[in-house]
Amino acid sequence: MASEVSAPPPYFNINPDQALAELGAPADTGQFAAIAGACARGRADLAGRGLDESGRKSLRLFSTWEITRYLIPVAAAHFRRVLRQNPGLPQGRSETEGGAKWFTLDEVLRLRAHFAAEGSRAKEYRPYRPEGLPAKLVAVANFKGGVGKTSTAAHLAMSAALDGYRVLVVDLDSQGSMTSIFGGRVEDEWQTVFPLLARHYAGHLQAENRARQARGEDPVALDDTLSEALSVTAQDLIQPTHWPNIDLIGAQLNLYWAEFQIPVWRMQGRSWKLWDALTAMFAADGVLDAYDLIFLDTPPALGYLTINGLAAADILLVPLGASFLEFDSTGRFFDMLHSTFSSIEQAENMAARALGRDELNFEWDAVRAVITRYDSAQQAELAALMQAYLGGTLSPHRQDFTALIGQAGEQVSGIYEADYRDFNRETYVRGREAFDATYAAFKRLLVGIWRRDEIAAQDGGAAGGPGRAEARQGS
Repeated sequence: MASEVSAPPPYFNINPDQALAELGAPADTGQFAAIAGACARGRADLAGRGLDESGRKSLRLFSTWEITRYLIPVAAAHFRRVLRQNPGLPQGRSETEGGAKWFTLDEVLRLRAHFAAEGSRAKEYRPYRPEGLPAKLVAVANFKGGVGKTSTAAHLAMSAALDGYRVLVVDLDSQGSMTSIFGGRVEDEWQTVFPLLARHYAGHLQAENRARQARGEDPVALDDTLSEALSVTAQDLIQPTHWPNIDLIGAQLNLYWAEFQIPVWRMQGRSWKLWDALTAMFAADGVLDAYDLIFLDTPPALGYLTINGLAAADILLVPLGASFLEFDSTGRFFDMLHSTFSSIEQAENMAARALGRDELNFEWDAVRAVITRYDSAQQAELAALMQAYLGGTLSPHRQDFTALIGQAGEQVSGIYEADYRDFNRETYVRGREAFDATYAAFKRLLVGIWRRDEIAAQDGGAAGGPGRAEARQGS
């Protein structure tokens, strides 16, 4: 039998002259600008494929099939009967004579309100939400890139909106991926969270100046940035999105400047509690009362913006893949969180004990790691091992990767924004199931937390002072 002759590996016998001919000229800094410009044009082209005539993203319509299967728990026949009996309700529109009816999400929300008022008390037409308690803030964070952090946050926000919650999405990452998903337009850092952080520091300086004047000392002048920030509120920064019940505070590259400016403020005002800035400004501006859920998409690094997001959060979600490297990196992430927040507590509490004040203790309602992009055929054993080590910290739900998820990411949109007619029906249902299950696991966590807060509020904080949510509301 003749021996097979195989071609050598492609890294053998590379001709230097051919390699040189393919190389091109050396790069200078101007090439970075050219590459950035090409990427910007490409981003605009990709994002533009979901834009309406005004140049903004638009949300697709929802069919009767989708509404009765996923959004309002009624049979399709009963749904159509209610519409016939109530001509004042949205009636939808058909693309063909006698074809399926399609509705905007705003119309779906109006229909849900009707069924909640007139329908069976045994069905959940509106999601559980205790009255009188502030919004819950959810930070999605991890050091490791590519773990599905922004995708997870975006899809949870969309899931919650479809469920009927009022949602605010806050992009703390200067890369602005979350902003792109929701079609946000951010010109500079003054349309990001930056002025809220500056305003908090400016308020601290004003308080310090009052103390200085009481001691007969000269006040410290506020620079132009801090003076301008005093007039900016969260409402000035919040922009609507193509989702009727999702608003956005966006981000863009200049937001990264905060990572350099905040340490300067921290050096000038060592008693400034920078980790309180975001929470305090949201509370002062009524944001916690205007929404049910606030999702914070953090940068993939533990900088000052991430610290603000994590300190503000009630719930911390940490996405990771079922791989050794991501498991290892996530462990280091939690180690860094412990070092950072425990060091803040220690430093603050030394002074608090000396002055007889209450000590600082960071607390989160829940911390959960979530496996994303899961392949049961390849990763089941490692995922089970991770579950054994992390126990209840790792959500037992594992978010499967499907073709629908991949295609949605390519189109800079969420799977809930995808028209199911663009897919095989089975592919669409399977793709939805992956994120529906992720949202169900999150909602179970949320409902349990809200119920705990509700009981604490009813008991008047009998376990030792006001509940955490009440303390935040009064801050």
